[in-house]
Amino acid sequence: MRIKVDEANDALYFRLDESPVVESEEVQRGVILDFSAAGQVVGIEILGIKGRIPAEELKRLQFETV
Repeated sequence: MRIKVDEANDALYFRLDESPVVESEEVQRGVILDFSAAGQVVGIEILGIKGRIPAEELKRLQFETV
C-alpha cells in the first residue's frame, strides 16, 4: 500500500494495490474510489485535505494493525 500527499492539488491518495484503474467514482463530495477491472477498490483519493486535516497532522502518519 502507498500513501501520497499531494500538497499542490490538496489531495491525499491511498493506493491499495497496483492493479490498473479502469473506473473511478466519486462516492461523496471529494472522495473518489478507483476500481480495477474485477470491480475491486484499488485506490482512494480524498480532495480538499487542507480543510479536513490540520497541516501538522499531514506530516505525521500513524499506522495501526489489529
